[in-house]
Amino acid sequence: MKSREEIREIALETIETELLAINNLKSYIDNNFARCVESILFCKGRVVITGIGKSAIIAQKIVATFNSTGTPAIFMHAGDAIHGDLGIVQHDDVVMCISNSGNTPEIKVLTPMLKSLGAMLIGMVGNTSSYLAQQADLIINTSVEKEATPGNPAPTSSTTAQLVMGDALAVALLQCRGFSTSDFARYHPGGSLGKQLYTKVSHLYPRNEKPQVQIDTPLREVIIEISGKRLGVTAVLEGKKLAGIITDGDLRRMLQRNPEMNALTAKDIMTTGPKTIEGETLAVDALQLMRKHNITQLLVVDDNEYKGVVHLHDILNEGII
Repeated sequence: MKSREEIREIALETIETELLAINNLKSYIDNNFARCVESILFCKGRVVITGIGKSAIIAQKIVATFNSTGTPAIFMHAGDAIHGDLGIVQHDDVVMCISNSGNTPEIKVLTPMLKSLGAMLIGMVGNTSSYLAQQADLIINTSVEKEATPGNPAPTSSTTAQLVMGDALAVALLQCRGFSTSDFARYHPGGSLGKQLYTKVSHLYPRNEKPQVQIDTPLREVIIEISGKRLGVTAVLEGKKLAGIITDGDLRRMLQRNPEMNALTAKDIMTTGPKTIEGETLAVDALQLMRKHNITQLLVVDDNEYKGVVHLHDILNEGII
């Protein structure tokens, strides 16, 4: 059994080895890499990414990253491809084959079959003298000096290099396409980040009651309105125009100053110039406004018309933080 100090040293050495492998990738970002990006960008068909073993796992991750950043892609396992799945590939497709050695039996069988279909073949390969490198139309070099495991028995640095190079491709394609945050939100509607990018105030406030009183409403009715609508607040209107706001905090402070409330109306205790927000505003921006002013609700106003209330809990319940 290794000591704790030895375990830490092993971990640090592993990280240093993989950092070196990643750093060396910089020298492989050349015109060939740019041509690969252009080929995928202007592909008339689909992007098919394939591999075997650990490289197949990396291929699946790159496919997922491509799909989520605006480059449609599909995964094809190299072993399955030579047993029937090759029908996935069409003439106008770009196929990226990932292999560290570039010489596995499956790759040697698959490569000429891909070439016969007329698809463009990109080889992401760790051996630029390999069969795959020689047959590919374009090469992405992911060579590493050594794996992190003693004696190089298991893919570590090599798969890390493949993963990072896949991210480099995805980000280059993303920026070439002008992929925006709104595009990202469209592909990630269920995630918390996606919700931040597409959830608007208008999606939230209609779920709530719409507390409102007129400026001459007696205080007792104001209390009933705030209590009944359960938002801790009511808008104060003058006709249809927003005149102010009353919160449950305003009520408590009023009672401390003036326990005699029979003659009071909404106008006597309301706060003028309340913080408002438009319905088309992103909920995450509403949250930031609440935090800035240390408040828990905002009145929603569109075209100078009071629409309702968005509460802090509405936003947090959507997973937006």
